[in-house]
Amino acid sequence: MAEQKYSKFDTMRRLRFLQWALLFSFTLLAAGLFYFQVANGDTYVKLASQNRLRILRILPPRGGIVDINGAPLAVNVRTFNINGYPVDLQKEENVKIVTELLNRSGIPMTEEKFRETVSKQYSAPYRAITVATNLTFAQVAELVMDKDFRHVLFPTPVWRRTYPAAQYAAHVVGYVAEITKEELEAKDTEIYRGGDMIGKNGVEGEYEDSLRGAAGEEVIEVDSRGRKLRDVSYVKSTKGKDMMLAIDLAAQRYAAELIGKYRGSVIAMNVNDGSVRCLYSSPSFDPNPLTWGITHKEWAALTDHRERPMMNRAISGAYPPASTFKIITGSALLESGVANRNTTVYCPGYFELGGKRFRCWKHSGHGRENIIAALRDSCDVFFYELSNEMGISRLIRTASKFGIGKRTGVDIAGEASGTLAGPEWKKRRIKENWYGGDTVNYSIGQGYVLMTPLQVVRAYAAIANGGKLLKPRLNTEAPVESIPLDIRPDVLKLIRRGVEEVTRSGTGRRAANYGIKIAGKTGTAQNSQGEDHAWFVGYAPVDKPQYAVVAIAEAGKGGSSVAGPIVGKMLNFLINGKKYAEEKPQEKKEAAGRGAEAPADGQER
Repeated sequence: MAEQKYSKFDTMRRLRFLQWALLFSFTLLAAGLFYFQVANGDTYVKLASQNRLRILRILPPRGGIVDINGAPLAVNVRTFNINGYPVDLQKEENVKIVTELLNRSGIPMTEEKFRETVSKQYSAPYRAITVATNLTFAQVAELVMDKDFRHVLFPTPVWRRTYPAAQYAAHVVGYVAEITKEELEAKDTEIYRGGDMIGKNGVEGEYEDSLRGAAGEEVIEVDSRGRKLRDVSYVKSTKGKDMMLAIDLAAQRYAAELIGKYRGSVIAMNVNDGSVRCLYSSPSFDPNPLTWGITHKEWAALTDHRERPMMNRAISGAYPPASTFKIITGSALLESGVANRNTTVYCPGYFELGGKRFRCWKHSGHGRENIIAALRDSCDVFFYELSNEMGISRLIRTASKFGIGKRTGVDIAGEASGTLAGPEWKKRRIKENWYGGDTVNYSIGQGYVLMTPLQVVRAYAAIANGGKLLKPRLNTEAPVESIPLDIRPDVLKLIRRGVEEVTRSGTGRRAANYGIKIAGKTGTAQNSQGEDHAWFVGYAPVDKPQYAVVAIAEAGKGGSSVAGPIVGKMLNFLINGKKYAEEKPQEKKEAAGRGAEAPADGQER
């Protein structure tokens, strides 16, 4: 009886357990149905629909870039990409098929690299990615004929960037290359995708937003085998905005010819509106391989630590300005009242301060000099003595007016600010006090002051145009911007008179031998790494200035002998519209007999 009672109890317990289990299961099922079909029904309907969809992104052609005369600097050419969908390409059997297909067609690809390519561009299983780029029509035709091609791949016509001006405008125009992972994370993912091309530097980088255009999109519906059933939607891509630069390609080519094998730069700027007609950095590089694909040998040449061809020396090179700085020191002396038109200093060839002798570049001395003669002869002692009397604070104040220590704002990236050093800077950076000798060196553009070639030419443009410190611009549509130099007109008049005398009878006479009357200043900057750097900066025509040009030749030794002719010839080219015709040897000999040679200034600072 007890056993019967126990058996009945056991049966009831099992039935109750089964009831609870069934209730729990139905409750779980109901919750699941509610979650998937009610709460998130729209999401899963969308996902189901997307499994039947294929989305192809249509990249737009970038805006073209031309020079001031319409010569092409950056254009688009039609090539082909090979695309596929991750949902197909991630299947293991297709990895082998595709890699073997590409290798058969002369496109090197390993299975590991293929998986990495797919992973890098992946955003959704139905969004097409690129597995091969820059193919010609003949290459695509050969691929399409392969029996394995249409299994998972399809060709897409695309626009690719090419640079007809090559090395002559590389630092100005820049180049485009595939977007990096870091750039992709920082950009708007609605605009960019893995594999996209993006402006890296120069105008291509600075004006990326307007040049890139807007991508289009094609959506199609496919069956279970991936075969197209119908078109769902199509959005046409929009071409990027075309751009005209103030650069003259002919001037760029001429600058490359003039500077030759010297490292350095040549810049020409309109003194009235800040438009940059020439901005050449030497050595240069061809940007085309960086866009289309670069070899190890080409990359090694681009990363050479001595030549540094990818460095834009025109805006990123910071050098001691040497005697080109004397217009700023002269302005400070006149503005502060330490000197005037009649103030003279006797130059015996040296200046003594604190037991140390600071030599003039002309060791025999210049005799008695005023401000105009001191600029003409580039007399160091004149500036040594009076700047020591004036003090560094007033000199820095005037230098700041000329924009030293601040970027000019030119519309390409990578510009250096230069160095406007002073007592506080030296204490902070070098942990030393400022001494009188520092001021003396500063006065002739040596020591702690550094300027870019673009800053130097802008300073002279401000002297030439009567006191407007212009913002340099490459884009012809950029507005003309300037700020008042805030230097008295009578001071500017004396400085202009001094730099006119430089080329008339002073250290820069050689620069005036090329068919145009110019004003300017020589400079030879001390270089701790080797021979001195050669500077010359000038503007022309003297009576109504149009252009200012600067040239710096690293390790060029003499500003007058090396950089002066570059500037003289470039100014003649810009104003007269043609290259200077060199005299024949016999004509040179006769000319030499008619007049004395200009003084050499190989040691001038």
